Amino acid sequence: MTLDFLKALFPTSFQRALALFVASFLLTVSIASCSGGDSDAVKSEANISPDNIAQLAEGGGTLQDIQAAGKINIAVPADFPPFGAVGVNMEPRGYDIDVANQIAAGLGVKAELVSVVGNYRIPFLQTARVDLVISSLGKNEERAAIIDFSQPYAPFFSGIYGRPNIKVASLGELQGQTVGVAQGSLEDLEISKLPPDQVDIKRYANNSLTASALVSGQVDLIATGNVVAAKLIQDNPEQKIESKFVMKDSPCYVGLRKKDTELLQQVNNIIANLKQTGKLNQLSLKWFGEPLPKDLAAATT
Repeated sequence: MTLDFLKALFPTSFQRALALFVASFLLTVSIASCSGGDSDAVKSEANISPDNIAQLAEGGGTLQDIQAAGKINIAVPADFPPFGAVGVNMEPRGYDIDVANQIAAGLGVKAELVSVVGNYRIPFLQTARVDLVISSLGKNEERAAIIDFSQPYAPFFSGIYGRPNIKVASLGELQGQTVGVAQGSLEDLEISKLPPDQVDIKRYANNSLTASALVSGQVDLIATGNVVAAKLIQDNPEQKIESKFVMKDSPCYVGLRKKDTELLQQVNNIIANLKQTGKLNQLSLKWFGEPLPKDLAAATT
């Protein structure tokens, strides 16, 4: 049975439902990291998006369709605070949820939020289950081959954190400091590039123990991701923990289907406006406990 025959036989709504069913059938249930470097997750996303599934979903989610419907379906994170999680009232809350609502408002439509995890993000987009992915999605060549990306809207990076009395601004200035890090993490790989006789590196079993080491004074600084740091700062306001510098940057982008050019332009315009007005910086302070990095705060179109 050919694809053309299926298109002729079934209405568009059924085609999309069929596409989603096929994609879901091909998925393996797993939760992937949300950064741009999760190569295994990217391979999985690419492999479950063959041309025939994408073709079945053609025509959905254009700007005209969204405006006509008066709503936009947006994939948001289900279990990745502070980007997104379910609150005590069972409503989604987080940085990505706020951004999703801001973009919907900018388009003049209602936001219909669809909670997703890991590898479901891109299949949901390609099969027209959602119109946008705002779920701490990193950008890389593999993903760029199958979907489009907006300008960056959120920070996702590995950095050095500590109290205000420690003054460091680069890896080279860590000489003589004691730095905690989760063993085997991406931050561990970065910090391990330094000469071992210059920096006292303390490795811990996980991020929680690493954070505790800083709070208890076992180390001067820690190398960790900004998501971990955001919770640490929120839970320990009296410590006045702050970001010292970024080691590795991997910002987040809004994901869109290929050829949704008009929608992409509108989303970029809204993000640029959120940056120019300072609204996006306010959301960063609210959810991450620190302002947007200067390069990310600059509006582009």
